[in-house]
Amino acid sequence: MYALGIETSCDETSAAVVKLDSGGGDILANVVLSQIAEHSAFGGVVPEIAARAHVEALDGVVRAALDDAGMELSDLDLVAATAGPGLIGGLIVGLMTGKAIAAASGLPLVPVNHLEAHALTARLTNGTAFPYLLLLVSGGHTQVVLVRGVGSYDRWATTIDDALGEAFDKTAKLLGLPYPGGPAVEEAALEGDVKRFALPRPLRGEERPDFSFSGLKTAVRQTANELAPVSEQDVSDICASFQQAIVDTLKERVGKSLARFREEFADIAEPTLVVAGGVAANKAIRTALETLCTEHGMRLVAPPPALCSDNGAMIAWAGLERFDAGLADSGALSFAPRPRWPLDEFAAPLVGHGKRGAKA
Repeated sequence: MYALGIETSCDETSAAVVKLDSGGGDILANVVLSQIAEHSAFGGVVPEIAARAHVEALDGVVRAALDDAGMELSDLDLVAATAGPGLIGGLIVGLMTGKAIAAASGLPLVPVNHLEAHALTARLTNGTAFPYLLLLVSGGHTQVVLVRGVGSYDRWATTIDDALGEAFDKTAKLLGLPYPGGPAVEEAALEGDVKRFALPRPLRGEERPDFSFSGLKTAVRQTANELAPVSEQDVSDICASFQQAIVDTLKERVGKSLARFREEFADIAEPTLVVAGGVAANKAIRTALETLCTEHGMRLVAPPPALCSDNGAMIAWAGLERFDAGLADSGALSFAPRPRWPLDEFAAPLVGHGKRGAKA
């Protein structure tokens, strides 16, 4: 089967063509148009600007993906489009475009949960078998999720306040680093001293496996204010200390979920942790997770960096997986975009941002 995937949940306009057969998946085209230039002056994504940019670019991006794949709409078997969670303006643009293409071509439409697409990417890139554990780290989400199968997810841990990507972005903005913040902090940290500042490791020692990053972000602000005006070396040292605090926190927090997974699924031949989301491209975090998995006798699967950030290929693949599993909705053309859409619909909401984010 061949699917066209459309992704417009935030600030990347993307379309892709992906093939599913008995041997797995194959990306035939994956066109991603970034909006970094449009948002850089504001230090973050402006929803109205993002939505307008999607409107202007999406038709051309879809055409480019089909041309790259050497295909026409008549060659496809289905259309998949991100339906949530994300910025509502962007979701409307992508989902309505998907609906229009599906209605005009007579193809089935599969509305895709953006988080499920991240969760299933490892099956496209590595053929990872169910069940496995997922660490989802992005600008809007920090969760540990048990992936039992397509459409079957149990949330084991989440953030009680800020998402990890948000903490990176706000730290970068505070220190005057360019947007996007995550790569800028990672680059600055390369020249910094990880031991110069004793930043906190939130929730360290607590039995619960959840995450918290707002206190760390506050500590960074206080440190910068005490040093003001900060030098270039100060910025590098703060970034290095901040990133090391993140690494230490992830190892301690995620380790609890790995131990639980090994206990509950002791008979699995190759227990696996999958890391996905934009922050998964961070090399220091990947290295730390590799060490952690080795300590717990598990394999780490991290998709290529280009497939960790938002892209149409993961949407197309999730649509193919759902369609192949018989989970496609016959009423998809009337599906409404959902700015908040949890993977685990039954997970209890948490206090603070986690409570609000429990429906995202």
